[in-house]
Amino acid sequence: MSELMFEDYQQRVSERVESLEEQNREDLETVTTLLSKITPLPSAQIKPQLHTLMENLIELQEPPFHATATPEEWGQRFSEWVESRRGLGFPTLSDESISRESIYGDNR
Repeated sequence: MSELMFEDYQQRVSERVESLEEQNREDLETVTTLLSKITPLPSAQIKPQLHTLMENLIELQEPPFHATATPEEWGQRFSEWVESRRGLGFPTLSDESISRESIYGDNR
């Protein structure tokens, strides 16, 4: 996913979570209180975990990339993937090393 697309996606998820948190503030406080009673964690540590859980649940509702991507988006994603690996220092393969003869040998 391009960085811009990812940031846009994260922004949408964040906005949905914030909206849900505002609409369900009392219920979330109840859940936080219950979790602090059954775990040794204080509510200050539970709240960020609960927020992350809500983000993950929202993301599960989003259709996966492969279900909605156009051929152009697939191409763009692949190109970005290739570019992201260029600086990793992988050795390049020579024409000879990827030739049919070097892959299959003389025994066909």
